Amino acid sequence: MADYKNNRNQNTENENRGDVIFGRNPVSEAIRSGRAIDSLLVSKGAKTGAIVGILAKAKEKNIRIKEVDPKKLDYMCSGGTHQGIAAVAAVCEYKNMEDIFTLAQEREEDPFIVILDEIEDPHNLGAIIRTAECAGAHGIIIPNRRSAGLSFTVGKTAAGATEYVPVVRVPNIPAVIDSLKEKGLWVFGADMNGQDYRECDFKGGVALVIGNEGKGIGRLVREKCDVIVSLPMKGKINSLNASVAAGILMYKIADSRP
Repeated sequence: MADYKNNRNQNTENENRGDVIFGRNPVSEAIRSGRAIDSLLVSKGAKTGAIVGILAKAKEKNIRIKEVDPKKLDYMCSGGTHQGIAAVAAVCEYKNMEDIFTLAQEREEDPFIVILDEIEDPHNLGAIIRTAECAGAHGIIIPNRRSAGLSFTVGKTAAGATEYVPVVRVPNIPAVIDSLKEKGLWVFGADMNGQDYRECDFKGGVALVIGNEGKGIGRLVREKCDVIVSLPMKGKINSLNASVAAGILMYKIADSRP
């Protein structure tokens, strides 16, 4: 199971889609209007003139900013006149941590949270969100950087689940794990060389950590986990796709709850 290796397509989110807003005025207006934006893409060397003001507004609203190659921006904008800047609209607003705990309280349930440590494939993120909703999870936590966001591809793969499962984006996963442990949650990290998941007690408040498709859970995140759990591999392949592994573990957790 270990690194959840798969044949991921890292360019999936770069497809030409209708959720890409480009050009200085359209992007500025999208930010001003409060539209949900996943990330702002700026062409290398274009941080001058009106773009400086747009970036300042984006930072005020904690919008993720990425500097990209001009050719990549040309491709994402289908050759349109982007003037060095584009915004990738999010399928819904990111939530905050309180939204997760409020949902758990409304359901009168112990918190059940899924933490994704740098899941990069939008199809994996969308599939995990969809399964999390079906398994009764109260929220998903993802990092600001090196992670897929709430893009069109994620929304499509999630099949509407983004409307029901709060997705929270945070700057520091280890710090969030510490705060969850202070609230009484047990944190289980999914990785190889851990305890057989079938032997684990998932009762009470639980946070499940799923690692990156290629690298697995980061060292510091792993050290923060209370328990490392593994899925037994009985075939020739020693790993599972991240969303498949997450699904198995989420339903095991769901099965352990009242």
